[in-house]
Amino acid sequence: MLAGGVAGLGLTGLGASAAASHAPAAVASWRRGADNQRIADLGDGRFLNPILAGDHPDPAILKDGADYYMTFSSFDSYPGPTIWHSRDLVNWQPRGAALTRNIGSVWAVSLEKHKGRYFLYVPVKATPDTIYVLWADHIDGPWSDPIDLDLHGHIDPCHAVGEDGSRWLFLSGGDRVRLSDDGLSLAGVVEHVYDPWHYPADWVVESFSPEGPKIHRHNGYYYMITAVGGTAGPPTGHMVIVARSRSIHGPWENDPANPVVRTRDEAERWWSRGHASLVEGPDGSWWSVYHGYENGYWTLGRQALLDPVEWTAGGWFRMRGGDLSAPLPKPRGGRALPHGQTLSDDFATLALGRKWNFFRPAVGESERARVADGALYLRAKGIAPHDSSPLMLIAGDQAYRFECDIEIDPGVTAGLLLFYDDRLYCGLGFDAARFVTHQYGAERGRPANPHGRRMRMRVTNDRHIVSYHISGDGGRSWTRFDRGMEVSGYHHNVRGGFLMLRPALYAAGTGEARFRDFTFRAL
Repeated sequence: MLAGGVAGLGLTGLGASAAASHAPAAVASWRRGADNQRIADLGDGRFLNPILAGDHPDPAILKDGADYYMTFSSFDSYPGPTIWHSRDLVNWQPRGAALTRNIGSVWAVSLEKHKGRYFLYVPVKATPDTIYVLWADHIDGPWSDPIDLDLHGHIDPCHAVGEDGSRWLFLSGGDRVRLSDDGLSLAGVVEHVYDPWHYPADWVVESFSPEGPKIHRHNGYYYMITAVGGTAGPPTGHMVIVARSRSIHGPWENDPANPVVRTRDEAERWWSRGHASLVEGPDGSWWSVYHGYENGYWTLGRQALLDPVEWTAGGWFRMRGGDLSAPLPKPRGGRALPHGQTLSDDFATLALGRKWNFFRPAVGESERARVADGALYLRAKGIAPHDSSPLMLIAGDQAYRFECDIEIDPGVTAGLLLFYDDRLYCGLGFDAARFVTHQYGAERGRPANPHGRRMRMRVTNDRHIVSYHISGDGGRSWTRFDRGMEVSGYHHNVRGGFLMLRPALYAAGTGEARFRDFTFRAL
């Protein structure tokens, strides 16, 4: 039995009415932190998932003494990937981004520590697709320049050390490749070592897609944890399977209880649960981190979830958190850090890689942004949001409002967005003469901007219902802009790309836009 007593919690299922509406019954409420954002720690020895709200997909977690570090796929956001720090597995703080240059779209990484040195194995979608490695002697860097392993056509690496000290990268699809002793180059060719367990033919899934292997050694066994069933698609598709072996070289025995995690009903709070890792808690208990979509909120991306683990007498492990809709006892023995970060920004500093990220920037793009005199100066680029590399942040609440004072040079169009990618976004911008509305990734000019080159602008996303307000007197009085929209379809199952709908700033044209007093509040 796990410390903290997970059994007997009485985790309740959700009713038929919730299934009909795709909105789970409210069984508990989150605490609220900075900017009224929801946080997992309930303050009474329990927590309520997610541990990191908003888009935190493909978690890679590392226990390093009393510290825990976790990072995620950053895809087209740069700087990234951001490394997070915890002392109790529930409360997390961002530290900063590891990459020193943009190398492409970053998929599921492996974060490891070996013989006192930290390693990140980073798969990228680029030309060509490949896997890089970078290293550091301290988790906060400086990180090395990325080293291309020339490992093409493979994703989701996981570093593992064999019983003989050999180093390996396990890859999606049941493959692996040997690494050199220093971990910075290949020392062999890719070989197929495992045929993943396959679900019954009548299960409704997106695709087989075995991916995201995680290797853990425990009590004389190596455990290979794999995601199958597709990342999104039907809510019941994504799942977690397990195999084990006495040796890093196999043979691998499938868990007779596979899958160990799966969303079984669309009425559950969390959909498409997968990409799991194991981690030991501060008190010696065991836990799993993985991702899932929140019921009805694909727009928030895949959020980070924490599930208690119990080891069986037969040496397998079982997830004991049920559907994760109810509070669970926190791991004992840790120390809670202040969770998350304030999304409001007075632009005294520029938190690139910790709070703000560019979308698919060109080399050197971060030089477009600077702060001075309490303002963010953003050099304009392109003609509209689709080619302007907007500056984005992750908002993890179902409803929120953000606003900012915006001043533009002649020749600049700037504004606020809800941005999925360069073909799917919405928002409101302006130039010196007119407003510009953005919807479905398209622009429409709207006449009569009465405020000229400076105004305050507000965007409200109230559970997918979006409205805009403008102010010409610094926010003392507001006028609702005559355009609203519904954005529940701005997500991966419509557009692809594995992303989320993010608050963003943009500047297009020629010149600079100045953003001041960015405020965010969850509703």
